[in-house]
Amino acid sequence: MANADDKAIEVTGTVIKVLPATMYLVRLENGHEILAHISGKMRKFFIKIAIGDRVTIEISPYDLTKGRITYRHKV
Repeated sequence: MANADDKAIEVTGTVIKVLPATMYLVRLENGHEILAHISGKMRKFFIKIAIGDRVTIEISPYDLTKGRITYRHKV
């Protein structure tokens, strides 16, 4: 069973580098850089992400260096 403490942390950031295998290097608003991959729905609907895109990321409270991109903001 998941507790309220196990919830993912949602933050926004900017994609600064596109890596192989749908991985991205994202700079968060607070200046930290994390490695992120695309969520399943974004893969399913072929949503493209490029350098400079603003994205919303879910980060696990257990590993703050990796995350999952859940939304690409419209420009």
